[in-house]
Amino acid sequence: MEFRVLRYFLTIAREGSFTKAANFLHITQPTLSRQIKELEEELGQKLLLRGNHSVSLTTEGIMLRKRAEEIEALVGKTKAEFCSGRQNISGEIYIGGGETQGMRLIAKVIKELRRDYPDIKYHLYSGNAEDVTERLDKGLLDFGILIQPTDLSKYDFIELPVRDRWGIVMPRDCEQAKQKEIQRQDLNNMPLICSRQIMQRALSSANFSEWFGQGFEKLNIVATYNLIFNAALLVEQGVGYALTLDQLVNTMDNSRVCFRPLYPALESALNIVWKKHQVFSPAAKTFMEKLRENL
Repeated sequence: MEFRVLRYFLTIAREGSFTKAANFLHITQPTLSRQIKELEEELGQKLLLRGNHSVSLTTEGIMLRKRAEEIEALVGKTKAEFCSGRQNISGEIYIGGGETQGMRLIAKVIKELRRDYPDIKYHLYSGNAEDVTERLDKGLLDFGILIQPTDLSKYDFIELPVRDRWGIVMPRDCEQAKQKEIQRQDLNNMPLICSRQIMQRALSSANFSEWFGQGFEKLNIVATYNLIFNAALLVEQGVGYALTLDQLVNTMDNSRVCFRPLYPALESALNIVWKKHQVFSPAAKTFMEKLRENL
């Protein structure tokens, strides 16, 4: 199996057509078709379903695409490691995570790296744990920032020296805003806006279920959210009270909303994770070294 033919296969998978792939690769379509046919014969599997104007991947084709993408990435990273000296490290780093104060540490690391390695570029992706782990598994992210509890069995990780505290974002002029903290019984009288992830955790995580007790499913949840910004707009309009992490919403004195922490305190640890046995690019490796220095 030649790497060149794997690249041909990946191009067809991306373009969805032999014609488009052949044009992209600057080879003739009969040559491309012959190479793929020989690859299928070598593997003993049908990889593509050929239509009149397009192609799609079989189950085996999907499996090969994943393996081929990993091989392509590994080859590219290996070339970069041998062709680039440390003094001129460049490349791109992809980092995903939920809305959390832990990103401040990541931002600090990026700032320091920008000073020493200005040719490295960074791509941030915001999403919940399900979104981030899916992109990690597909190789679309180098690192993910996950709020605990989350299953880490598939990843290598470092626990960050930061903990996020849970509480309620509420209208500044509501009665509950007079309280310094919000206790479990206070939630019974609130129309709540919860993240979908929290709803899953409260029923499955010992940490959350212990705090909420058996009555979580009886709470008056009027809306759910993925990221907090839009949920905060619902709070401003008086739709409900958002269960969220501290310092993610503007609660300055000029804001229409405020934050009150839960009591007893409910906190979540944070981890930066990456795929097990991942081969880092020089840029990603440099990022990890700088992160460890900051820790």
